[in-house]
Amino acid sequence: MPPRSRKDKETAAQAAPAPDTDPAAAAIAGGVADAPPEVDDAIAGDDGADLDTERFALVAIDAGLAGRRLDGALAEALPDISRSRLKALIEAGHVRLTGPNGGPLPDPSRKTKSGDVVEVSLPAPVAAEPQPEAIPLDVVFEDEHLIVIDKPAGLVVHPAAGHWSGTLVNALLYHCGDSLSGIGGVRRPGIVHRLDKDTTGLMVVAKSDAAHAGLAEQFADHGRTGALERAYQAVVWGTPEPWRGTINLPLGRSSSDRTRMAVVRKGGKEAITHYEVLERFPTGAGRAAAASLVECRLETGRTHQIRVHLAELGHPLLGDQDYARGFLTKANRLPEPAATAVREFPRQALHAFLIAFDHPVTGEFLRFERSIPQDMKELMEQLQQV
Repeated sequence: MPPRSRKDKETAAQAAPAPDTDPAAAAIAGGVADAPPEVDDAIAGDDGADLDTERFALVAIDAGLAGRRLDGALAEALPDISRSRLKALIEAGHVRLTGPNGGPLPDPSRKTKSGDVVEVSLPAPVAAEPQPEAIPLDVVFEDEHLIVIDKPAGLVVHPAAGHWSGTLVNALLYHCGDSLSGIGGVRRPGIVHRLDKDTTGLMVVAKSDAAHAGLAEQFADHGRTGALERAYQAVVWGTPEPWRGTINLPLGRSSSDRTRMAVVRKGGKEAITHYEVLERFPTGAGRAAAASLVECRLETGRTHQIRVHLAELGHPLLGDQDYARGFLTKANRLPEPAATAVREFPRQALHAFLIAFDHPVTGEFLRFERSIPQDMKELMEQLQQV
């Protein structure tokens, strides 16, 4: 599909009616947040705050723990963590009460109450400096200032808890040597934006500080006034209605699972996704679609944005282990071999197929496309036979 102009995007948004009965659908082309544009969390780009640099422990306060000092109760419930460290975590704001009346618990001497559920955030240990590793890279473009790569599934972008090696950063250090921007710090040299581990597709990495600064500025703007353009293709359950529209729903960490993101109507960050249905599977007239190929374009870049937005509309990505768990049983109602193909698809069916931007040093407009990978092609072929 050819790239659309800003006017086209605005027309698409205006043309997408929103049913009054569905809170999620009501946000299509409507707008929940009217906040000014802002730079994304941590790094401007497809990811925001690191969900993988912290661990979380939930402690349910039962009768045996009730009425005790908070630090003492947590020390008994979490024997692998010393009481002194738990006290320090409490005072540093890493312990909170969950639920409707939840919030920070900054006082170690606070008495616990039966029925409370307390969340303890455990910051990840500081990693050693990443080392070069001979990991193959699919290089799409490279000059002295930047490199564009097609990231495969399963590759984490930068070192974090549980992934201190075998990342894209390790591969870049081997490929580029010392020719990477240092603005991102020791753990993120050259990293301007990110893709989830199991999302495939195009990424641009800065090799010089000048390129990093220029690219970061474009990603922070999200193409509102500049040349930056990012587009993704996703295979989702069913068919979103209307077929073309804009999802405007604020996002934040889930209150029930802090390793996930969720629509957060109070205190969430602005998140805007433009989408269009490209193909339905199967395509036969009069038949309900089991799945659809959808193009998504980001106007903001929150963590898991596309995945959460489409799941909120009731059309999560096939293979998404975090946001489509309840849809796995739908695969059992599909005929073979489609049922097996869907059940065994190992990742979220999401591919960043297009990226365009102004070269941050030369000013030249650059545009790159990569077709969806073979695993998604095979998945769609099986769905077409339903």
